[in-house]
Amino acid sequence: MRRIDICLYLSPADRAQLEALVTDRNTPRKLVWRAEIVLATADGYGTFEIMRRANTSKPTVWRWQERYLDEGVAGLKRDKTRPSRVPPLPRETRLKVIAKTVQESPPNATHWSRSTMAEAMGISPSSVGRIWAEAGLKPHLTKGFKVSNDPMFEEKVTDIVGLYLDPPERAVVLCVDEKSQIQALDRTQPGLPLKKGRAATMTHDYKRHGTTTLFAALDVKSGMVIGDCMPRHRAKEFLKFLRRIDRAVPGPREVHLVLDNYATHKTPDVKAWLEKHPRFKLHFTPTSASWLNLVERFFAEITSKRIRRGSYTSVDDLESAIYDYLLLHNAKPKPFVWTKTADDILTRERRALNALNEIRGSR
Repeated sequence: MRRIDICLYLSPADRAQLEALVTDRNTPRKLVWRAEIVLATADGYGTFEIMRRANTSKPTVWRWQERYLDEGVAGLKRDKTRPSRVPPLPRETRLKVIAKTVQESPPNATHWSRSTMAEAMGISPSSVGRIWAEAGLKPHLTKGFKVSNDPMFEEKVTDIVGLYLDPPERAVVLCVDEKSQIQALDRTQPGLPLKKGRAATMTHDYKRHGTTTLFAALDVKSGMVIGDCMPRHRAKEFLKFLRRIDRAVPGPREVHLVLDNYATHKTPDVKAWLEKHPRFKLHFTPTSASWLNLVERFFAEITSKRIRRGSYTSVDDLESAIYDYLLLHNAKPKPFVWTKTADDILTRERRALNALNEIRGSR
């Protein structure tokens, strides 16, 4: 096998790029010797000298010389693709896996796993995983949902979203709700602190020292929260919290309250108080649609950031932690921005109702 040594010209840009690859300690070894082959060729060295410098074979030297002449520096940075030795699965098999995943369940489980589907189809679990990834299927995951059956769903959604996106002038919009039965849990043993290679630990068991209820009113515009902890969750406590809001928001500004349909919010005593305070306007969320109330987002944050991983020796200790979080939150309040329009929500709700009706009709 004979071949005349070739000569090639390196542009200053290519030479600088190749030399940078050779001197960079993070460059893969195979890319380093490819660059060395091209640099040595451009410097006029013969094939045998290049073989010695790059510690490689003659065909390899010729291959990367030709690759550079054809594709430049970019050609040195990639390997040519080679066909797999394993033939791809037939399209019919992939379609059967997808259809079986979405239309059937295994006889002894509620959903398919890679191994059970592989056994049923006679293919490997990794093949099942690739098919699911390409089709965007995740049988091991479920998401909760509930479509509201409120006959006034459209009117209530339009009303509340309108308050978020276009609030009345010189009025305050407050999202009000109660986080009830917050448990003061004390861990039975102290946990280990966070360290390199190990997460913080906490015992799975606990001692329960009582509960409290957090009444909260989130100002949609500013993000500030009016909060109060009370031992019970009754109309009596709700009226007390309404009086707290009345003192906190200077009159005669209108106060629009976004509430859920809990019976405590609709008792005769509450209605009588509202008649004496006409500046308070109540807007009720649809049934099974508490997600429309922005204060739920605040409850999620205080739970994950302050309550869930805490250890409390008493209800007073728990309430002190809650009040401390409220104080720090209101020192630098940040409002939650509502982005969905009423039309967006109603369109998705109608689509969900149509899907439910199709499922019910097929049974």
